[in-house]
Amino acid sequence: MSRISWDQYFMAQSHLLALRSTCTRLAVGATIVRDKRIIAGGYNGSIAGGVHCIDEGCYVIDNHCVRTIHAEMNALLQCSKFGVPTEGSEIYVTHFPCLHCCKAIIQAGIKSVYYAVDYKNHPYAIEMFEKANVHVESVKLDEGVIQAALFSHEGSRR
Repeated sequence: MSRISWDQYFMAQSHLLALRSTCTRLAVGATIVRDKRIIAGGYNGSIAGGVHCIDEGCYVIDNHCVRTIHAEMNALLQCSKFGVPTEGSEIYVTHFPCLHCCKAIIQAGIKSVYYAVDYKNHPYAIEMFEKANVHVESVKLDEGVIQAALFSHEGSRR
């Protein structure tokens, strides 16, 4: 088997991160990459030490769960917390980012957004990305990558 592409590798990481989500409405993962190296990852969930939606349900105001921090924001905040620059980096997200995350991505200097699933792709988000010269591309996770990850080591010894 040949190696998977970088896009598939980083998108697979985002899908793996989404498995940590504590949101009952939508599991999202995000991976920030610079120079083909992962610099941060995030998933949507509550603040550290906070009540999780999977435990007590969503806290919904105006049709939005206010308890949840989005995956993209969690990854960006991780970079901020540990002093990791994001200028010129790329982000791989399982779902198209919301308007607030789009603005944060632009302000963080991220130059490319790769997403696997169309999700409320707002025209204003697309317009903002275009005006900020942020490359946006759909990268679907190949089923073959999932199968290879799950079954490539069957029968191997440790």
